[in-house]
Amino acid sequence: MSQATNTSVPPAATAAAAPNASKKSKKSKDNFQLKTPKGTKDWSGKDMILRESIFNSLSSLFKRHGGVTIDTPVFELTEILTGKYGEDSKLIYNLQDQGGELASLRYDLTVPFARFVAMNNVQNIKRYHIAKVYRRDQPAMTKGRMREFYQCDFDVAGQYDTMVPDSEILAILVEGLTGLGIKEFKIKINHRKVLDGIFKVCGVKDEDVRKISSAVDKLDKSPWEAVKKEMVEEKGQTEEVAEKIGSYVKLNGSISEMAEKLGADELLLSDPSAKEGIEEMKILAEYTAAFDIHQYLSFDLSLARGLDYYTGLIYEAVTDASKAPENAQELKKKASKKGDVEDASEYVGVGSIAAGGRYDNLVNMFASATGKKNVSIPCVGISFGVERIFSLMKARNDLMDKIRSNSTQVYIMAFGDGYLSERMKIAKELWANGIECEYLYKAKAKTRPQFTGAERSGAPVAVIIGKDEVASGKVRIKKLNQGEDADEGELVDLKDVATAVKSLLTKLNAGSSVDEIAAMIKGL
Repeated sequence: MSQATNTSVPPAATAAAAPNASKKSKKSKDNFQLKTPKGTKDWSGKDMILRESIFNSLSSLFKRHGGVTIDTPVFELTEILTGKYGEDSKLIYNLQDQGGELASLRYDLTVPFARFVAMNNVQNIKRYHIAKVYRRDQPAMTKGRMREFYQCDFDVAGQYDTMVPDSEILAILVEGLTGLGIKEFKIKINHRKVLDGIFKVCGVKDEDVRKISSAVDKLDKSPWEAVKKEMVEEKGQTEEVAEKIGSYVKLNGSISEMAEKLGADELLLSDPSAKEGIEEMKILAEYTAAFDIHQYLSFDLSLARGLDYYTGLIYEAVTDASKAPENAQELKKKASKKGDVEDASEYVGVGSIAAGGRYDNLVNMFASATGKKNVSIPCVGISFGVERIFSLMKARNDLMDKIRSNSTQVYIMAFGDGYLSERMKIAKELWANGIECEYLYKAKAKTRPQFTGAERSGAPVAVIIGKDEVASGKVRIKKLNQGEDADEGELVDLKDVATAVKSLLTKLNAGSSVDEIAAMIKGL
């Protein structure tokens, strides 16, 4: 076949075409669009300062609750990830075969954690992990719906009394969001045992439960009629079954109210799984009241969480920005007419900003695959969606206007000879004392460029030397950006420069840049 194809082209034609093909190849190689792949972005300036502050805030929170951190590979064997995410499995990024192993980019941090626990025979651990995950999804760039994004996870693995770690995880969720200045949010919670029991008493077959759960999970984005239509036309349920399910999944309220209401439902109590779930929710109500977080919680039977591995309590945190705008379809049409297919931020919501749940069988699934029997390491965890939280915080102009793009606290200046070596020695002393400082990279530094450099750095303090200061072994420490209230600053001995600078920064309430933004966030 290949021989016939080759001989069908005259040699002269091939020779004539070769130069053109070469030119075309060279042109396509030299000319390309300089951009990041769809669903990814570069981070710099104020964005990096804000994101770093989010990481620091959550890391400190996780440590306060006894967490230890781990790291896992950015890709896992494909068989490790397969079958763990339900319908979302289609969003896994598969890699090319290398060395006989099929691998995929991690979809979340939960499945790699369960693999780690099973592989290392860990009996109990509180672990946190901050790292990137990947989704082969259609992104909406400015709403935090990305193909590459960070998750901040905290999980508890091990055998504990019912609902004790679950309630602390919810407390961590509340503390994490309020610590980031996010005050107006609601945590929707549900229980997989209750939800699965509802499906069964309504007439759903066991093999269809996960499919119906996936449909119900769309109620936060779609009206009931659309979800009902999917159940009947796509999932094979009767109108009667769908209506029965609807009578339950439209219910929500406080944990105590809902547990009491469901606990009086004889039909639902006929299912052992649902009955067990209701009893666990009654226990949870007591513990969340002890943590004083019950006011943030709503027992919402429409919450399903599409991932297959959840077995018990499930939850997600939402804000007003989580929902799509009411005129979403109209905005989507406008965007399509403009040809803007990448940025769907105008007509989609942020979605949940944190989510998680209990997954008691995932570790056992991995352990069983290696021949270990009867391994039971229950797990429960929470995942904060950093990019989605970031998009909410960045929308606060009162916050972003105050953030400086770098961490420089002190700018070292010299008048007269330049005194580069002296500036270097002062910088070395300040760096050794943990003070962020800079100076102009010029041996003969002129005055104007130094003030320009100080202004660009945003440094609140300057250390200044000149002929008189060098001769007397002193430096002048001066507050910057005072306008008409500017003064000459304070003369101090060179040996005391770090102490004097720290004292002034404390008076100005100017710690490191990350500390500053953390203080601003908490003051929102």
